[in-house]
Amino acid sequence: WPIPRGTLARRAARTIHSDLERGFIRAEVMEYDTLVALGSEARCRAAGKMRQEGRDYPVRDGDIITVRFNI
Repeated sequence: WPIPRGTLARRAARTIHSDLERGFIRAEVMEYDTLVALGSEARCRAAGKMRQEGRDYPVRDGDIITVRFNI
């Protein structure tokens, strides 16, 4: 889902589904270029290129985000 640059992570989660915003815990973020260079999410994680961000993280161009939530 395309999300405008600068949207806070919690609000960006709402773009996918309102429950994701309501139960937002954290965002796991990796950059698109890093994913392409390393070839997989697992390799990004192993290389320490995936970071954890909170609800007030402003989404940047090229971010790939996995939303962790609980409802």
